[in-house]
Amino acid sequence: MNWNPDELEIIKRGINELLVEKEFVERLGSGEPLRVKAGFDPTAPDLHLGHTVLLNKLKQFQDLGHEILFLIGDFTGMIGDPTGKNVTRPPLTQEFIEKNAATYKDQVFKILDADKTRVVFNSDWISGITPAEIMKLSSCYTVARMLERDDFEKRYKGGEAIAIHEFLYPLIQGYDSVHLRSDIELGGADQKFNLLVGRELQKHYGQKPQCILTMPLLEGLDGINKMSKSMGNYIGISEHPNEMFGKLMSISDDLMWRYLELLSFESMATIQNWKKETDQGRNPRDIKVILATEIVTRFHDKSAAKKALRDFEARFQKGAIPDEMIEVSIKLEVGKSSLPQIIKQASLTKSSSEAIRSIGQGAVRIDGNKVTDRSIVLVPGNYVFQIGKRRFARVILK
Repeated sequence: MNWNPDELEIIKRGINELLVEKEFVERLGSGEPLRVKAGFDPTAPDLHLGHTVLLNKLKQFQDLGHEILFLIGDFTGMIGDPTGKNVTRPPLTQEFIEKNAATYKDQVFKILDADKTRVVFNSDWISGITPAEIMKLSSCYTVARMLERDDFEKRYKGGEAIAIHEFLYPLIQGYDSVHLRSDIELGGADQKFNLLVGRELQKHYGQKPQCILTMPLLEGLDGINKMSKSMGNYIGISEHPNEMFGKLMSISDDLMWRYLELLSFESMATIQNWKKETDQGRNPRDIKVILATEIVTRFHDKSAAKKALRDFEARFQKGAIPDEMIEVSIKLEVGKSSLPQIIKQASLTKSSSEAIRSIGQGAVRIDGNKVTDRSIVLVPGNYVFQIGKRRFARVILK
């Protein structure tokens, strides 16, 4: 395998950090395919676009001829990744993990080449590990080193419980790298500690330590919080094409560039050219259409993307929704964020009672859909509110 110097530029696109770059360049220069590992805990059945930031990077490695090790953490998933958690997570059942793992495989091959991807389950080697081997593994890291990790440190200082098995999570994830002899491991920016554990364990076991590549965490539709199903600011890769298309069209103009860099397969040169064009007056909506069409095509097909565009235009453009409208950020509060109250806070009506009347008269639309139930509950995200024919607002709920 011949190494092209442009390969490094492709790999570094959109990344958060590459450790250690000098070692990584040396491995690329060897001309041998690298063993590229990324692990996913099947703790939820559906993947969203935030997950695909990492999958897209794996795809780039795959297209460059490297070996992809897609690791499903069916064993570590039962422990529960403590990253970012302020409480001990309850263990998950084997049945739940296996069901989610099956759906993961179906979804990831919408991006990765199934014939060129090695899918592995860490239960295959961890389930058979002996107590003596667990003792050896545990001796490689100290409690002090574990407490250097931000979430553990905060919980310890705050008097929150830390279960012993939670310390095993980064150790077992690291041991996966030892077993697979990975050359590089990919993970989200919040996974840096765990990835470094893998690098250190490989040294303990006499292996050449893996390089580490971390990817940024993709903001959700609100442009603030990490994309998350629990936050309601996500775009699922199995969602209906129209839903996916509409959500992508709803993102802010600034967030659009972030999505293009991390989700699109277009070159950075092309994206920079689009940026110049919008600076010179091109409507950002044109670029969002390109992005939405690309993403829907990737996870569905071209015909679905074309139909989603037609349906979007029928609902929005033919409905004379303006390109420019006021933008309002509203923090959702229990008992204070009913639909009429949100409409009033967005300055679309002078009072909540006027908002209630507008809903009753069928004059309220959210994202082009008529709303007649004032009791509906909205989750965090970006919405286009319309009252009558002339009053519009882009409402960002947090």
